Amino acid sequence: MKSAKSWMIVLISGVLLTGAALADSFGMKGFDGWSAEEMTLLSSMRLSELAPAPVDPSNGYESSPAAVDLGQRIFFDRRFSGNGTVSCASCHQPDRQFQDGRPLGLGMGTGTRRTMPVVGAGYSPFLFWDGRKDSLWSQALGPLEDPAEHGGNRLAYAHVLKAYYRADYEAVFGPLPDLALLPKEASPLGTPEQRTAWRTMSEDARREVSRVFANMGKALAAYQKTLQFRESKMDRYVDAVIRRDERASRLLGPSEKNGLRIFIGKGQCITCHSGPLLTDQHFHNTGIAPYAAGRPDPGRRAAFAMVMNDEFNCLGGFSSARPEQCEELRFLASDDRAMEAAFKTPSLRNVALRAPYMHAGQMPSLDAVVRHYAKAPEAAAGHSELNPFVLSELDVRDLVAFLGTLTGDVEPSRR
Repeated sequence: MKSAKSWMIVLISGVLLTGAALADSFGMKGFDGWSAEEMTLLSSMRLSELAPAPVDPSNGYESSPAAVDLGQRIFFDRRFSGNGTVSCASCHQPDRQFQDGRPLGLGMGTGTRRTMPVVGAGYSPFLFWDGRKDSLWSQALGPLEDPAEHGGNRLAYAHVLKAYYRADYEAVFGPLPDLALLPKEASPLGTPEQRTAWRTMSEDARREVSRVFANMGKALAAYQKTLQFRESKMDRYVDAVIRRDERASRLLGPSEKNGLRIFIGKGQCITCHSGPLLTDQHFHNTGIAPYAAGRPDPGRRAAFAMVMNDEFNCLGGFSSARPEQCEELRFLASDDRAMEAAFKTPSLRNVALRAPYMHAGQMPSLDAVVRHYAKAPEAAAGHSELNPFVLSELDVRDLVAFLGTLTGDVEPSRR
């Protein structure tokens, strides 16, 4: 697994090489009003520049078609919840960009943060708004035992797998353990009764049940990794610009083009929303007000201990990886004070369809988001990375118009 620094070096090197090639081919002249340097940035944003998602060495099953099929069925199955009413798709709704349109996630209870879309999540070295999980499969496990989300427990899930998915599970992961003499419910994270039941189980039984639980996550990750963005109007425009196609000027309107110019220019949006997925996959404090006044969310800084101590991380006993393959975790800078109240940079692909915005839905519209970034207020906790800049009312409108050009289809799930 490459480190975040390594990925950034690869990305920057690729952009520089592309820029050199573009400069040569354009004779240092731009097209449709763009300079050669600007065209280099535009080229780096195209979805056609997106490399295949990196292989996750901690999930040895992610490329298995049978694991993908099993993961897809689990994703939509409400039996994997404490009350039989919640599935992964309850919050990650396919017709809503695999999120739910709510300020805070709603499962068996109300969460404390916004549901993140899972499309393209296979490119992220750390998951959730705070990065408390280091793989897509480990991320999938968290909500399953969270009382506000699925509200279930790992032994109950093992029983559901045995009752309804035994042949499919065993075709991928091998025999399920014998559950006949075990309780119906038990978990180290559940209710007091479930935790007591967990402690009464033998160490071997606990390990085998946890392995089944981990394999559930690996199947879910295999499915979620197939969910990808398709090209948008912006991609078609930039492709035409790069080809010097005379039809390019008609693919975006003047307002959308001005918004794009602000995005890569004075707005400096591309600083964090970079590359084909329009995210640097990192964490930033942007001075967003807490969801609950006076109670700042510590964000990334509080997540360092969570990911390091997670039994399902890359270095844990349920990982398929060798220790040397877990570079992101081994070299994690856990003392970075700049990560106070810092949150994940989300992809801007399809962003116009995903209101409200920010980690707890604090912003109702893209207009509000743009105005916040231009104003750059001080952070309630930590230090905001934003610097104020001047946007006219026309600029705000145009930047929002450009963000609308990032909408494209999602690779359909094979439900």
